[in-house]
Amino acid sequence: MSGRDKKVVFKGRVLPWLLLAPQLAVLAVFFFWPAGEGIVQAFFLSDPFFNTMIFVGFDNFRDLATSPEYWDSIRVTLVFSLATTATAMGLALALAVAADRVLHGSMVLRSLVIWPYAVAPAIAGMLWLFLFHPAFGVLALALRGLGIDWDPLLDGTDAMVLIVAAAAWKQVSYNFVFFFAGLQMIPRSLTEAAAIDGAGPLRRLRDIVLPLLSATSFFLLVMNVIYAFFDTFGIVDAVTEGGPGGATRILVYKVYKDGFQAQDYGSSAAQSIVLMAIVIVLTFLQFRYVERRVNYA
Repeated sequence: MSGRDKKVVFKGRVLPWLLLAPQLAVLAVFFFWPAGEGIVQAFFLSDPFFNTMIFVGFDNFRDLATSPEYWDSIRVTLVFSLATTATAMGLALALAVAADRVLHGSMVLRSLVIWPYAVAPAIAGMLWLFLFHPAFGVLALALRGLGIDWDPLLDGTDAMVLIVAAAAWKQVSYNFVFFFAGLQMIPRSLTEAAAIDGAGPLRRLRDIVLPLLSATSFFLLVMNVIYAFFDTFGIVDAVTEGGPGGATRILVYKVYKDGFQAQDYGSSAAQSIVLMAIVIVLTFLQFRYVERRVNYA
């Protein structure tokens, strides 16, 4: 019998649970307990000074449903997540196709493309702010020299463009890794046969490459939407702090502002539940409708 055929068998029932205990403890302390506290707090009105809680039922959720500011944050979040996902995936695919053609085995150049993913979100935001700051940013001054009035500190559209650019730049590297790996798995014989038949680069990309990358693209679509909803807090906090005038106040940042600054814990907890529900619904819709066009063969 080869070593691969051997199976580990636990004679007792206690040992497996002991091995799982450290991970279960981490999940219980850092996930399940805070999540449970958040769910409970969403139904209470909390006093941050005297640590008292008054049960208000669904009042916190009703306040959100009737708040124009909250609905505006939902709109801002949807625009931001759509723009960030489309930009990050589009640029990553273009870079992966270019790298697949010219880089081949160059690990150094590929590593340079991947490096931005190691940058913390807040640092990525500050880098882009320094480049596009209206007072001293090099690229901002260049835009002003071209006659473009650029000021993300006062103009909401400019601020949205800035945080989308920073968030997409941060995520491009992650997408590049998966797209490039997917391209490496496509048999060269398919694209070469299409080229012999007269198909140009764009035709080969549309009819051969993209269908074979559909599983990778679907996975990245789900991951990028989750990233745009949750992991971009640091960028918004470092660059715009939700301004100007709430133009970049995405939902995850509003949860922080209402909970940690305004100390409205009940509303913040309710917003957290709604935010999680929105992401779950979007993920379900992606699996329900988008996955139908995915080719796993």
